[in-house]
Amino acid sequence: MAAEATPRLRVRGVTVRFGPTTALAAVDLDVAGGEVHAVIGENGAGKSTLMKVLSGAVAPDAGELWIDGTPYRPASPLDAANRGIAMVYQELSLVPHLGAAENIVLGREPLRRGLLDRRETRARARAALAALGHADLDPDLPVRRLPPAVQQIVEIARALRSSGTRVLVLDEPTSSLAADDVERLFETIGRLRAGGLSIIYISHVLEEVRRVADRFTVLRDGRTVGAGRVADVSTPALISMMAGREVTQIFPRSARHPGKPLLELRDLAGSPKPSSASLVLHAGEVLGIGGLVGSGRSELLRVVFGLEPVRRGVIRVGAAWGPASPWQRLAQGAGMLSEDRKREGLAQALSIADNLTLSRLAGLGPGRLVTRGRQAEAARHWMEALSIRAAGPHQVVGELSGGNQQKVALARLLHDEVDVLLLDEPTRGIDVGSKAEIYQLIDRLALQGKAVLLVSSYLPELLGTCDRVAVMTRGVLGPARPASELSEHQLLTEAVGEA
Repeated sequence: MAAEATPRLRVRGVTVRFGPTTALAAVDLDVAGGEVHAVIGENGAGKSTLMKVLSGAVAPDAGELWIDGTPYRPASPLDAANRGIAMVYQELSLVPHLGAAENIVLGREPLRRGLLDRRETRARARAALAALGHADLDPDLPVRRLPPAVQQIVEIARALRSSGTRVLVLDEPTSSLAADDVERLFETIGRLRAGGLSIIYISHVLEEVRRVADRFTVLRDGRTVGAGRVADVSTPALISMMAGREVTQIFPRSARHPGKPLLELRDLAGSPKPSSASLVLHAGEVLGIGGLVGSGRSELLRVVFGLEPVRRGVIRVGAAWGPASPWQRLAQGAGMLSEDRKREGLAQALSIADNLTLSRLAGLGPGRLVTRGRQAEAARHWMEALSIRAAGPHQVVGELSGGNQQKVALARLLHDEVDVLLLDEPTRGIDVGSKAEIYQLIDRLALQGKAVLLVSSYLPELLGTCDRVAVMTRGVLGPARPASELSEHQLLTEAVGEA
């Protein structure tokens, strides 16, 4: 797609400093009208900071911006919205106790005689939801009762509520969406692009970028290091630009030799999901669980780990039989990585050392005491082993990039010395370089005799890292089969119940 003489959005030489740290260094970006422009880069590359500049949340220290040839320097997020910049962040910003309709009009509520016009509120919400293929969603239902995928749809609908939107920024928009919702989103993006809307698409899933984007810009270490037409560049070239190095193998696969069974499930049922799950996971094996969002995959891990009740069936972890609490599971040698690292996986306000060690403090001081020095020493060991990039063990974990946060969560399981790792979407929302490092870690753990049960929505991940894969369909777990005998098409067909 040829660039317009006057881009819809032009960014030149934008620099942002936070104290001694330079987050953006002379970044350039051109986005044409009616174009989907992918902004890609590893975690910490500067993508979030650039989006905050566009949204008016952060003022640049240097550089200039224009919208349709007019100088643009928003004084606030509200000013940016009024001038046509709409943002959809990966971390949703909905008000959980309000209905979908109230969230969609929030900040721009229609009034009648000084009071909220509920009829108009519902009408606007239904129109916005219909544009995304969700006309049947109850606009009065509190969003806390909606699954994450539908909450994401409400967030996007809110961004599109204004007819004056000129640039829509989507930050990892498919991270919580089921396959059919992803297809609806792509269809909507196509309609919006055809209508002349400019869309900035931020994603770590390069397959999505290749499918939906016209052009791309790569950021690395706060700088623009590449740009062009997506059709003119290969995926390995994009990965190399993002990482600043050649990533030769995304999915490392060493020769694995499964040993004795460490986890066994027989007709396991939770409330309400899963409805029936049976499997045997061996030492030195990676077993993947595929399926659509809402099929019961995450619930399966939560039932096994003791976060959700067992309604029926048998669980064996090592030599222990029956249900157990999370603390008991840890003592039995099983640990879980939550799909929601912000709210469940990590204590964002605590340090790396605290997050790593709080579940196992034994040995970090004399007697029952814990010393900061011993705690920091333990944290440094795992930071070095997993290449966690941070200022030090006492840095607040919420300040780290998504990839490094995920490594901290994994390091805690290793510090707990578990033999069975229940990993729920372990690479969601992290960059391709960090993904490759986590895949290498999973491979090493399997070689060490650990048993890994991996839930993922990313089909190449399941086929590339797992020895066997089973698919969850409407709460029922199918048989686990060798990954080498499966294809993405087969997994997706089984996931939608058409196998």
